[in-house]
Amino acid sequence: MTTFTYDTLADAIGADLGYSQWIEIDQHRIDAFAEITEDRQWIHVDPARAADGPFGSTIAHGYLTLALVAGFLDEVFHLVGVGMSLNYGTDRVRFPHPVKVGSRVRGHGEIVDVTTVSTGRQATLRITVEIEDVDRPACITDVLIRVIPARDRESIRT
Repeated sequence: MTTFTYDTLADAIGADLGYSQWIEIDQHRIDAFAEITEDRQWIHVDPARAADGPFGSTIAHGYLTLALVAGFLDEVFHLVGVGMSLNYGTDRVRFPHPVKVGSRVRGHGEIVDVTTVSTGRQATLRITVEIEDVDRPACITDVLIRVIPARDRESIRT
């Protein structure tokens, strides 16, 4: 995990954040995501039908893969001494390769931009979701994090 402060973040463009742990994408995880999102398309939840489909098995939802980014980010990027950080959104999301059931995925992070905004700083963190033993990534996204500096007690009251 790479740790930054409000001040060191300003000069962190290009920093490699490293890799998260691998996690397995099993059918239970896919089914649970399908139930929560009500996206029960057969390529995700019907192993028998999916075996004869274009991927040869069920695959994870793209949005399931994207949802894992939050946990990967938490493993590779840490802020200390800041008032607060907020997920501001994503600028770009792509799903270059499907994640077949039984695959393992992990996240790789890098800081691609840091700008000053009215509330503090905004960091753009590129997270690439890799699939074990597959050349193409499952997902690439630029996550925007708003970082608000810590304030002393007097400035909070005024």
